[in-house]
Order: sequence, then structure tokens, then C-alpha cells
Amino acid sequence: MIRNIIFTLLAITLVMGCSSKKKDMQKQETAEAIPVKVMKLEKKNIAKTLDYTATLQADEQVYYAPAATGRIGKIYVEVGDRIRKGQLLVEMDPTNLRQAEVQLKNLETEYNRAVKLNETGSISKQAYDAAVTNYEVAKSNFDFLNENTKMLAPFDGIVTGKYFEDGELYTGVAMGGAAKPSIIAIEKINPLKAYVNLSEQYFLSVKKGTPVELKSNIFPDRTFNGMVNIVYPTIDPASRTFTVEVKIPNKDEALRPGMYGTINFFIGETETVVVPALAVLKLQGANNRYVFLNKEGKAKRVDVTLGRRFEDQVEVISNEIGEGDELVVVGQGRLVDGSLLSIVE
Repeated sequence: MIRNIIFTLLAITLVMGCSSKKKDMQKQETAEAIPVKVMKLEKKNIAKTLDYTATLQADEQVYYAPAATGRIGKIYVEVGDRIRKGQLLVEMDPTNLRQAEVQLKNLETEYNRAVKLNETGSISKQAYDAAVTNYEVAKSNFDFLNENTKMLAPFDGIVTGKYFEDGELYTGVAMGGAAKPSIIAIEKINPLKAYVNLSEQYFLSVKKGTPVELKSNIFPDRTFNGMVNIVYPTIDPASRTFTVEVKIPNKDEALRPGMYGTINFFIGETETVVVPALAVLKLQGANNRYVFLNKEGKAKRVDVTLGRRFEDQVEVISNEIGEGDELVVVGQGRLVDGSLLSIVE
């Protein structure tokens, strides 16, 4: 009797299990397809770039000081002042210059007299040579003192440091935080330059004149164009890199020395897949990116790596994506791998 009851219960359980499996299969078969829009992928030619970070530097930097020590007469500029080439920046005590000027005028008179006498043969060669030599030495001394007494700007730029005040004695020693002995520091900031160490595999691809773009976090909406100015001819055997100097025009002086940015080197074109940025999804809690493809009416999830961005388009890199594949571009947020798809035109 008990045995019959057990058999009966087992039979009922088996029947109920089969019935449940049939219902699950029916539910799966009748699952509602998710409406989506798709686009057929095509390869496009885009610029091939190398991205490197670098720190901007002034095109020229001068720690300005006279060749000889002496008392400072007047400093005509302050930190932050913009300067023009030939502008008077610093004037040293002119006493020595005035003495040299008086001496030069006296010797110039003797020199002119000696020239006239030499034309008529009324002066010995020794006296003539002495007059010429004395005049040339005095003129050289005057030119030297004149250059180092009235210090003129060698280029258009900006004053970035001032280390002495009017009347102080310049001793030829770095003071006031100056990196080198100087009275003031000036920099040329248009253009700016940067030095970048590139991998040796790009040695034949990067040449003088290769175009570059600079992007800075300080100006997220701006791109600064420039070019390679110098390609250094040797490769570092330790790092297997070579150095290039990049010049970035900076007419509005928005960029400043010391700023950090990303420099893109354009070294040709490459064929790749570019898709709408909104079609790319991000795995929550991670940095993994993926897209969905339409594979025979079902969603196939494919992990991708992002390349360059072009406004609302982005390059995607994956061995599982090819030309002609159908990418889900609308409705992908509701999908999981294997979801049934209803393609909407």
C-alpha cells in the first residue's frame, strides 16, 4: 500500500516538472522582441595619430644681466610686463660709459688726424698704426659698455622675474630666487615649444613639418595646431626613444610655459570602424566598453576598445567587429546578450 502511494507521488511530481518545463519553453518562445534601430558598419579613412603628453616651455628664455658687475641705475619693467624687441629694460650706472665716450671722442680726433696725415705721407707708419689701434680699442670698449649699460630686449616677450631694485649693486651672483645670475628674466611665449620622446618605431614616420594638435584640460573646447620643428637624429639606447621639438603658435598668449597637455602627431591615414558614441555602453563599476550587434535577430554583446573621438563619433576596435555588421544604435540600453530583436526602420 505504502509503495503504491510513493509511486503515485513520484508520477505526479514528474508530470508537474514536465509541465513546468513546457511552460518555461513556451514563455521563452513567446518572449517579446525588443524594438531597436541598427546601422550597417562601414570602414572609414581617418587620420592616424600618436598621442603623447608634454609640458610646454617658452620658445626662448633669457636670464638678463650685464657682462660686468656694477650699480643698477634703473629697471624699467616689472614682472608680467610685455616687452618689445629693442625696448630699454635696464640701465646700469652710466659713469663708466660716459668716461669711455669721452675717451673715444678724443681718440677719434687723433685717429682722423692720423688718417689725413697718412694720406700725404706726413706721419710715420708706427704713429699711424698706434692711432688706429688706440681708436679701435676705445670704440670696442665703448660698444661693450654701451651694450651692458643700456640693456635692450632681444625679442618680443614677457618679464617673468625681477631680482634686484633700482640702486642695488649687481654682483654677478644669482639672488632673489633666480636660477642664474641675472637682474631680470624674460621669456618669449609666442610660439611655445615642447620636447617629446617618441618610440623608435615612429622614427621614419615623424619628420620636420609633421602636423600636431595640442589639447589642454584648461581649455577643453580648444585645439591648438602646431608642427614638428626638430627631429633629433639619435635614438636613446636605454629607452629606445628619440626626441622631437614641437612648436605651437600662441598669438593670443592663452597658453603659458609650464602648462601640461596632450600632443597628437598626425602620421598618415588608417582604415577603421567609426560609430556613434551613444551606441557604446559602459559596464557599471568598471571602465569596460561594449556594443550590441544584430546577429540573426538576436543581440550579441561585443567588448570594444575606444580609439579617437570625432565630435559625436568614436573609433571602436575589436576583432569581432567588421565591415557590414549591423550595430544597434537605438534601444541598446534594454538589451542583454541573446535578447530577441525587432528591427525598426
